[in-house]
Amino acid sequence: KDFAAKLPFFEPRKAELQIIHNVSGVIKPGRLTLLLGPPGCGKTSLLKALSGNLSPSLKVHGEVCYNGYKLDEFVPQKTSAYISQYDEHIPEMTVREILDFSARCQGVGIRLEMMEEVSRREKQAGIVPDPDIDTYMKVIILLLGSSREILMFCNDQILGLDICADTLVGDVMRRGISGGQKKRLTTGEMMVGPTRALFMDEITNGLDSSTAFRIVSCLQQMVHITDATVLVSLLQPAPETFVLFDDLILMAEGRIVYHGPRQHVLDFFMDCGFKCPERKGVADFVQEVISEKDQSQYWDSTQHVPHSYVSVEAFCNKFKASTYGKKLDEELAVPYDTKSQTNDTAISFNRYSLSKWELLRACSSREWLLMRRNSFTYVFKTVQLVITAVIAMTLFLRTRMDVDVVHANLYMGSLFYALIILVTDGIPELPMTIQRLEVFHKQKDLYFYPAWAYAIPASLLKIPISLLESLVWTCLTYYVIGYSPEAVR
Repeated sequence: KDFAAKLPFFEPRKAELQIIHNVSGVIKPGRLTLLLGPPGCGKTSLLKALSGNLSPSLKVHGEVCYNGYKLDEFVPQKTSAYISQYDEHIPEMTVREILDFSARCQGVGIRLEMMEEVSRREKQAGIVPDPDIDTYMKVIILLLGSSREILMFCNDQILGLDICADTLVGDVMRRGISGGQKKRLTTGEMMVGPTRALFMDEITNGLDSSTAFRIVSCLQQMVHITDATVLVSLLQPAPETFVLFDDLILMAEGRIVYHGPRQHVLDFFMDCGFKCPERKGVADFVQEVISEKDQSQYWDSTQHVPHSYVSVEAFCNKFKASTYGKKLDEELAVPYDTKSQTNDTAISFNRYSLSKWELLRACSSREWLLMRRNSFTYVFKTVQLVITAVIAMTLFLRTRMDVDVVHANLYMGSLFYALIILVTDGIPELPMTIQRLEVFHKQKDLYFYPAWAYAIPASLLKIPISLLESLVWTCLTYYVIGYSPEAVR
């Protein structure tokens, strides 16, 4: 099939599926934005497109700009962070170790540059800061990038992971943290980095309403204090969680129905002829009013006009004609002057935050930690090898073998048996390696480390164990079987 597709006269039939239709908007810093929509409306694709994590097989028409820079002009994976709805972690590591490794790989980022810029501007303006406050702030910034303990402590408290910080993550075969804690760990793994733009994909799935409210409340404080840019996709937020957001993006069928302040969304649908009941949650109302089955119950009877179904495309056209849509078009029409308004430290132009040697050290320390956690496997393999060697010693005993042509096949058989045993002795490590592949691909796509930084320690640290196993087998079987005793042999 692949060969036929390359022929000039063969044109395979292709089905084109458009996921997102004519989407435009502005996500501002310092405002917490909520992305709402039914399942399958394109929320995940939109988040991945904004964070630069779309699959290369998808065709994209249009542009995504950060402060005027296009995605191909900088490294979006180091400037923003896409937090997936799937929890992919190494089960043998604890929560604290995963956060520590993530903070170590993502590095200091722009914190040191920001501190130097602040100090330079203070000197130019003649500002003399309070010595105690100045020392405190500089120490905090340095600790966030070096020891990482303060940052991890803050994330533990924010996400409620302090009670399970030293607990293994676990999987279906190992008892570990709960599903809700894994969801919060996935969020914290990216929050410990220096990225200022966060795109979170349904981070409250599997959590109770109280925990979801706590997480969103902490995100709101972080956004308002640090002027971060956060876009959060939620499925069915509770009313008390919904009011924490500043802006709302409502999607349906790959289109944006509404994009503007959260408190004005009811006014927009009121202008369209739909009224939210008094005791109805706004988040549930805006998702049901665009549904064909549930739309009729929200029709405003005071208009004395019979209800007729308003499609998603009609809602989009009404939004573009409204004051909110026109204001959004005005913001998009104004060109952004990148040279005069953007600081270079706000955008990351390097793929990796650390040097090659530091990345290799970080991956090596994690690999050594995982080997110590799986020490039972290596000890069991060595004991199994000793038992197999004892059996081989009794099977190929030298008292019944002579060095001649007749017994040459026995010597060859013993060599082949030893080779097969040593080769198959590494099979128990295959499931562990395959299980970590999904974590490897996730972290590689986020530019935590390159592939060689992961592969080199995973290979080199296994060599001493392989040499030890070969030495044990040789010491037990070589002279008993009766190979040539010369030192050269």
